[in-house]
Amino acid sequence: MSTTPLTASLIDLAVRGQLPLHQHMDHATIAWISDNRPDLPPASAPILRTRSKELLAHGELSTRWWANPRLYTSIHGVRHAMRTAALAAVLAETNGLDDTDAATAILAAAVHDCQRHHDQDDRGHGARAAIWLAANADTVWGNFGLAATPRRIVQAGTAVRLHDIPYEAFTADDQSDHARAERITDIVKAADALDRYRLPKLKWWPDARYVRESAVDELRGLAFDLVLVSERAYLAGASGTAAVRYALAEKGLV
Repeated sequence: MSTTPLTASLIDLAVRGQLPLHQHMDHATIAWISDNRPDLPPASAPILRTRSKELLAHGELSTRWWANPRLYTSIHGVRHAMRTAALAAVLAETNGLDDTDAATAILAAAVHDCQRHHDQDDRGHGARAAIWLAANADTVWGNFGLAATPRRIVQAGTAVRLHDIPYEAFTADDQSDHARAERITDIVKAADALDRYRLPKLKWWPDARYVRESAVDELRGLAFDLVLVSERAYLAGASGTAAVRYALAEKGLV
C-alpha cells in the first residue's frame, strides 16, 4: 500500500519519483519555484502589435477542446496554453513575422497540448493535437476571429505535430515538414520550452540547447514571472483564464 499522502505537493512527489498522471499546482510547489528563481535579468516589457494583443486578450480556450477535461486545470492545461501563446507572440515579434504568421504561431501554441491524455510523457500528443486541429479548424480559427486557410492550417498543424519531437529525433518526413513551416514551428517549440518553469524539478526547466531560438535567453525572466504571477493568482481563487490574463496585463502583453 502506498504511504504517499493524498495532499503531497508536486515538488514532494517529484523528489520521490511518484508524480501522478494528473498534476495540479499547489502552494508548496509555487513557493519552491519562487525560492529557486534563477539568476535572471529583470523581465522587460516587450512591445506587441495590437493584433497580437487582441488575440491574447480575447481568444477563449474552451474546455471542450481538451481530450481529457481533467487536464484543463492541470500543469498542461489552459494556463500553460495561454502562457505559451503569449510567449509565441513575443517570439513572433522578435522574429519579425507578419500579422498572419504571428497569429498562426499564437493559435498553434494555444492548442499544442489540448489532446494530451495525461501530464506525464504522453508520446504522440502533438500528432493527435494536429489531427484534431485540422478537423476543427473553422471552430478554432473562428474562436480567434480569424479565417482558416489551407496554408494556415498546414503551418499550425505542423508546428503542433512537431512540438513534442526533439530536433535530433526528426525523421526525414519531419525534416521535410519542418522546412515548410520552419519559423512557426521553431517559435512554438521555444515558447513551450520557456514555460517549463512551472515544472517541479530544476533539471526540467528551460534549456536553450533544445530549441532554435536565439531570443530564448533574454525571455527567461518574462517566462518565469508569467508562471509565478499567474499560478499564484490561480491558487488565490482566480479562474485559469483570469489568472493568466492578470499576469499578461502586468507585463503589458494585453
